[in-house]
Amino acid sequence: METIVELKNVTKVIKGRKIIDNISFQVNKGEVFGFLGPNGAGKTTTIRMIVGLMGITSGDITVGGASIKTQFEDAVGHVGAIVENPEMYKFLSGYQNLVHYARMAKGISKEKIAETVELVGLTERINDKVKTYSLGMRQRLGLAQCLLHDPDVLILDEPTNGLDPAGIREIRDYVRLLAREKNMAVIVSSHLLSEMEMMCDRIGIIQNGRLIDVQLVQEFVHGTEVTYELEVVPSDKALAIIEASYPEVRANRSRNGISVELPKEEIPNLIKMLVNEDIQIFGIKETAKTLEDRFLEVTSEKEAVTRG
Repeated sequence: METIVELKNVTKVIKGRKIIDNISFQVNKGEVFGFLGPNGAGKTTTIRMIVGLMGITSGDITVGGASIKTQFEDAVGHVGAIVENPEMYKFLSGYQNLVHYARMAKGISKEKIAETVELVGLTERINDKVKTYSLGMRQRLGLAQCLLHDPDVLILDEPTNGLDPAGIREIRDYVRLLAREKNMAVIVSSHLLSEMEMMCDRIGIIQNGRLIDVQLVQEFVHGTEVTYELEVVPSDKALAIIEASYPEVRANRSRNGISVELPKEEIPNLIKMLVNEDIQIFGIKETAKTLEDRFLEVTSEKEAVTRG
């Protein structure tokens, strides 16, 4: 895949405090890259540096091969972005807003504006004043504004903030469409982890200004271990057997019995062992982890290591 955005050992220091600490990652064309982290972890600061709204203390960021530090206009010309909330002239119509923004770039025709309006689903309301728009419609108009100049990279910082479930789904569908149909790289920052799981191809997790992991979503969530829930009696004896036989494996009491992480091929051996020890097995089922589960695991583990 072709890399379009690259962060190389990027650090940001504000008033002697290291806000971003030597982070590096790449984003490729045609993928949706999710940028995750707790509040205050450094997500928005990193995004502000990518779009040139904040200076870089050390390291560099390139977009389309051009450095944000030394070739700003070339680099930022590849980017469309909504950082925090899209700002519009509420006394103008949606169309008038787009015409105004179109003047800032070369070669944007009326046909291009109409095509973009249709893409984001605002054709019927584009001539209404923005002050009559719902939050979801303003988000879609902001998305249209970002897309007018056909950017290679779309950056959305908390794009679903304040939206209802239908609006959130719309934004998710547009993002997937743009990556797939336009071969666009999309960087999305959000705290709605269930949405990120459905939207993103890869995720990067930032905590305390440090990048702690970058993985494909499916590999990060599921990995090689699968969680199984066993409905067994007596559960205390079963848990003791599992802990003794698999000392490296995560096993805990759950609401219905015991939860254990094991490779799938190991499950028949586990069942045979429990039966031989007179454990009654009433059921066993695979339980899917969510991105939220894994995110909380990873960030809490890193926090514990840092404190230690």
